[in-house]
Amino acid sequence: MDTNQYLSVFIDEAREHLQAMNDQLLQLEQSPEDIEIVQIIFRSAHTLKGMSATMGFEDIASLTHEMENVLDLVRNDKLSMSEPIFECLFTGNDALESMVNDIINGGTGSLDVSELIASLNAIVHGDTASAKQEAAAPSADLDEFQYSVLLQTLQAGNQIYHIDVAFRDDCVLKAARSFMVFGILENSGEVVKTTPSVEEIEQEMFDKGFSVYFISDKEASALQNEIMNVSEIESVNVHPLDEEMLQRLHAGSQEAAAAIAEPPAAAEAKAAAVKSQAAGQPAKAKPKPAGAPAASRTIRVDIERLDVLMNLLSELLIDRVRLEQLAREIHRNDLTETVEHMTRVSGDLQNIVLKLRMVQIDTVFNRFPRMIRDIAKSLDKKIDLVITGAETELDRTVIDEIGDPLVHLLRNAVDHGVESRNERLAAGKSEVGTIQLTAFHSGNHVFIEIQDDGQGINRDKVLQTAIRKNVVTQEQADKLADEEVYQLLFASGFSTADQISDISGRGVGLDVVRTKIESLGGQVSVSSNPGQGTKFSVQLPLTLSIIAAMLIRIGEEKYAIPLSSIAETAIVEKSEVRVVHGNPMLNYRGSVIPVIYLDQLLDIPVKSVALSSSMQLIVIQKGDKQAAIVVDEFIGQQEIVLKSLGQYLNNPFAVSGATILGDGQVALILETNALIK
Repeated sequence: MDTNQYLSVFIDEAREHLQAMNDQLLQLEQSPEDIEIVQIIFRSAHTLKGMSATMGFEDIASLTHEMENVLDLVRNDKLSMSEPIFECLFTGNDALESMVNDIINGGTGSLDVSELIASLNAIVHGDTASAKQEAAAPSADLDEFQYSVLLQTLQAGNQIYHIDVAFRDDCVLKAARSFMVFGILENSGEVVKTTPSVEEIEQEMFDKGFSVYFISDKEASALQNEIMNVSEIESVNVHPLDEEMLQRLHAGSQEAAAAIAEPPAAAEAKAAAVKSQAAGQPAKAKPKPAGAPAASRTIRVDIERLDVLMNLLSELLIDRVRLEQLAREIHRNDLTETVEHMTRVSGDLQNIVLKLRMVQIDTVFNRFPRMIRDIAKSLDKKIDLVITGAETELDRTVIDEIGDPLVHLLRNAVDHGVESRNERLAAGKSEVGTIQLTAFHSGNHVFIEIQDDGQGINRDKVLQTAIRKNVVTQEQADKLADEEVYQLLFASGFSTADQISDISGRGVGLDVVRTKIESLGGQVSVSSNPGQGTKFSVQLPLTLSIIAAMLIRIGEEKYAIPLSSIAETAIVEKSEVRVVHGNPMLNYRGSVIPVIYLDQLLDIPVKSVALSSSMQLIVIQKGDKQAAIVVDEFIGQQEIVLKSLGQYLNNPFAVSGATILGDGQVALILETNALIK
């Protein structure tokens, strides 16, 4: 039997089991005596082993079998959990995830896990010391974020090198020589990753030398010659990386890790040979029993089919609105009753289709506790990650894209937001830092906030860096408010880092974060209190294709405003509007809010000026900010289909899309957040 028909089911279930194992390992680390947690991990590993063996993925089956052996000893009280065991199990889980990702990308799921299996065997036979030593030597040293940065750099046409620097045995001041090497590198490009970490290099906590992943437009030979000019260096190997090599390193390939220590020509020849050999050796596959797929109350549906269903529903809604208008014009009871029934049925159908596309954001959040745990441990920090609102739902297309920006912001919070334990104690804080990851709905948007209780952002330092890098002039800097200063962190290439970090630096790559979020139709902002912490707020649209809106008329044009953005409607006297510093303002319900005349702002043609002494307003809101829009007529509330403006109009101001009305006219949908901003 062909197992390909079960591949998608295997992938989905494997990812679920891996996530469950990861979550339970984190819980077990907090309660190492809880055998019930061990039982849950054991069952997930056992199920994954059986699935993998059936599908012919032998490396996955072998590794899960060895992990199962260790867990079996623990659950039978023959072995106690310890740090080396946790490290081996976490490393094993990472290796399993790499193999499953390889399968997702069309690979065979193969990976050299012999060292890891040896470590697990050592645990089973009681040699936890050697297990710890072997587990400390990972097959690859690139995490998800670093791999993403390097891959984007390669795809942009830039060059990446892996550089190995080895000192002579008689070198006395290795830290000083390392500092000189980094000085050369900083003048030639950007360091993304160091092994060992920068802190360990500064403290001479390494033996022969160190290695770096480096971005530069210089030739490899030129870099090698410059570094070799530093005294007491024995050798320098500058190895260019391509996408295939980078992917193999990220997947944990031992061959790729070994190849970067070879001369480039030899490495390329070896890679070609491996690729050629792999092409002639298809993955083994075993038949899957016919009764394997268990009966279930759920089915997995391709997202493209949901897109087609949504488009068909959108067309149905446009026709429904047209029928409602015709029914009002014809005044036939039987037609009116039929249209009302169609409205109720199509409304229920609409709600179901929209819910089908919504996914809880915990599918993104659930990978962060492990990431925070690993980073905090490497930095010798204690950090609690508090997650709130993980049940918040967001459109699937946004869920798939938001992970990387959140990873970047969280890594910044851990590395440079939260202080070291000694610094926190000296500042009168608890040695345990807190990062709050919160998601919640607000109107037609979802907000994700990342807040730390660290040292905050140094305003003066940001300004000095911005002036030095010609982001702003001194005259402009003197006029900037705090929030405007913090927004400078999102300028392209902006960085305030004092030293190279293998994890992150406050501001490094934040322009990439903003670009990604804005491509999803969202916004990102930052606020900070010195000594108290920093908060990044990400605002994302639900990206619903059908929304409830208020239709209005301004001049001769019709517009739609999402109901989620409207606080209320009102009629006020024109004499109540006052001009403050050239801006029309209105004293409304105890606060002063701006008045927006869209005919002036958007250059809407108006045939005549109304002679009435009063005017109609729509009060819109964004968080705690409000504004009043002057309208000529309220047409009424209606559910509308959100249509993209396509590539012909490039991000018009205050317009998020368009809709087709029942009479065939096109009405633009106003982006009220842009108006308030």
